[in-house]
Amino acid sequence: MKLYWMLIWVCILVLASCAPRITTTISRSYQPLDYREEVIVLGLQDAVPAGAEELGRIKIGDTGFSTNCGWNVVIDKARLEARKVGGNAIKITEHIPPNVMVSTCDRISAIILKVNNFSPVPAKPAIDSALLNAGYALLHVYRRNGTGFLVNFDLHLGDSVICRVSNKWKTTLHISKDGLNSLWARTESKVEVPVNIKFGKEYYLRCGVTMGAFVGRPKLELVDNQTGEAEFESVK
Repeated sequence: MKLYWMLIWVCILVLASCAPRITTTISRSYQPLDYREEVIVLGLQDAVPAGAEELGRIKIGDTGFSTNCGWNVVIDKARLEARKVGGNAIKITEHIPPNVMVSTCDRISAIILKVNNFSPVPAKPAIDSALLNAGYALLHVYRRNGTGFLVNFDLHLGDSVICRVSNKWKTTLHISKDGLNSLWARTESKVEVPVNIKFGKEYYLRCGVTMGAFVGRPKLELVDNQTGEAEFESVK
């Protein structure tokens, strides 16, 4: 029986160490927010709405063993902390992207806000008004600091090489080929993602390298515009 409980505690400790470290400083709290109500995320460049009340501050970092700590995960955890104290918005004040020499986590600092008469910030439209009549789409390609930082690869759209992807790098490409196609790359193996290009739209492609038998394999992910824009801007 003792061995059983020891194993349970070991599992709990392992799971806890894999989660991001969350530190909160709360100055005021209200009734917890209903799970169906949205918590708006204000980015680094977004202004704090007039009349917003600061409820506290939150910092999400790395325990040293954290693994599940990408952008979407840390933002969801920040939203959860805001809900607990009745906050309906968080304002990002600092975003430190993954760095292979320091941490593989997205690390953020944010202010928890309660905003009355809040007009939600509209999601960035898939079609930018400035691109409505454009005969091309925008493809934002980026690669943050991560594993396999010495491995570079060519990115293809269909039969054409459109750029060379390297570590801590980003670019924006004008794509004048519409319709269903694929983005792909190859090192020791080929990886591809389908994409349906429509003129006037913006696409974000997160690139990386995963473990392989010899030199590593490319990793390609099309991400939503909100996540992609935040990660793209974090690459310096």
